[in-house]
Parts: sequence; structure tokens; C-alpha cells
Amino acid sequence: MESLRVVIYLAVCLSVLTSHCEGQRSADNNLPSALEEPIGLTTKELADALQGFLDEADSSIGLSVEKKASVIPRCDVGERCAMKHGPRIGRLCDCLRGTACNTFFLRCY
Repeated sequence: MESLRVVIYLAVCLSVLTSHCEGQRSADNNLPSALEEPIGLTTKELADALQGFLDEADSSIGLSVEKKASVIPRCDVGERCAMKHGPRIGRLCDCLRGTACNTFFLRCY
């Protein structure tokens, strides 16, 4: 019973302090909302700037996803999956799930 009385007392004190602090806050300390002040640039200007940035980024990359060395195409069962280059074996494609590239025949089985 005593703990309930303490909880109610703390709740009342916090609500009184909160309402008192809200009244003391001045109007010039409020943050301006996004609708009150324009940012200076129109939506069209922002879109043009973004498009220019994206065009510049595309031209500087130069490599497409297909040309990257880490992307290996998939091959079906029975297709050639590797090629011998002297003592080394180079991969041509990656076998489907459940199959493996046989290093003797160099085909997916």
C-alpha cells in the first residue's frame, strides 16, 4: 500500500513539473518546421543536381556487373566448366547446386 502511494506521488510531481516547464519555454527557442522556411532550392534544381551527380558517377565507374571477375556464370550438367592452362585449371562457369566440376573431365557432373 505504501509503494502505491509513493508511485502516485511521483507521478503527480512529474506531471506538475512537466506542465510548469512547458509554460516556461519561450517561442524563440522552438525549432522551425520544414514548412515555414523554404530551403532556397526548388525541387527541380535539386533533381537536376542529383541527376548530374549520378551521370558523373556512372561515367567514372566504367565496369558493368557482367564484366566483374567475381561474377561467374552458371552452367548446366554436362557442360564444360573449366579449362586447363598448363598445370593450372581456370574456371569457365559455376556448376548448379547439387553438381560439381569434375577436374578430370572438366565438366559438371
